[in-house]
Parts: sequence; structure tokens; C-alpha cells
Amino acid sequence: MKLTHLLAAAALPLTFALLSFNATAVSPPHPTGLNAPMISVASFNSANYVQQEVTKMFPAPKQGMVQHILTLPILENEDDYLVEIQIGQTQLVDCNKHGLSGELKELTVTGWGYNYYQVETVSQGPSTMMACFEMAKKEAFVRIPGELKMRYDSRLPKVFYLPEGTELRFRTWKVDSTYQYAK
Repeated sequence: MKLTHLLAAAALPLTFALLSFNATAVSPPHPTGLNAPMISVASFNSANYVQQEVTKMFPAPKQGMVQHILTLPILENEDDYLVEIQIGQTQLVDCNKHGLSGELKELTVTGWGYNYYQVETVSQGPSTMMACFEMAKKEAFVRIPGELKMRYDSRLPKVFYLPEGTELRFRTWKVDSTYQYAK
């Protein structure tokens, strides 16, 4: 078979693969060849709350609150990982920088010593006041000030209580370098 015929026969499937959504739906691999750990999430409000064995010591969500439970899978070197948490809402925003007001509190389960996190209220916060010449708004994640970085620990779920309509965003960090020494 001639080279031109071979290229013509391969062009259609290659074009389809490049333009297909399946070709763009795959995340790029991590530089180390590892993918981020798959954290499972369960969310309950006061109406659909189901007590689970592993989280039975934590309080049930109150009216207007949502309990988010992050269950971390066991990893080989958990000391090399961190979990970053951001709390906010997805909103339509203009060209200004927007924020929300709210305070993330770390509380302890009485008698157990386990920690959980709670935000009582979330409201509109500060915003820059630039003139936006483009009137189109875009969807963006707007968060409360600060973020929480915690050690990766798969032994106990991470429990958060947030007002309804508030989102919990998280990601894992992995240490890729070794310690340097100064003497």
C-alpha cells in the first residue's frame, strides 16, 4: 500500500479522535505518574441525615446546615500529603474581585476529642469597585477568607458543617522534593 493511501486511511480516525470529547476528557497525568487520591464525599442535611458507624460521634446537622464528610483513602506515605480546603459559593460575578464573609471554626466532639469544622453563616463580603466595561458576568467560585491546609490522615473522616448553598472545595498536595539542610 502506498504511503499516501495509508495516510488517507488513517486521517479520518485520527481527526475524529482529536476532535472527540473523549480525547479531551482525560486529565493529564501527574509528573510522577501518580494520580491524586480519590477522596469520597457524603453530604447530609437535617432532612436526609443518616448516621454512619464511622461518624456516629459527630453531631447531626442542624436545620439549614449541611454535614460534609470527606473520607480519605489509605496511602503509603501519608506524611507526604496535605489536604487543602476552601469554602465558598459559585456565583455570577463581574470583572471585580469578590469575596464572602464567614468564619471557619475548629470544634471538638465532647468526650471523644475528634475535631470537626463549622461555618455558621456565609454572606456577601468585600469586592473591588472597578468599572466593568464588559457587562457580561461569568460563573466563578467565591470563597470566604483563608483556607485550611491539614495533614493527610485516613484514620478518621474530615467532617464539615456548612450553611445550605455553600460549597466545600478540596484538593490534595504531595511533597515532591526532599529536605535541604542548613548548618
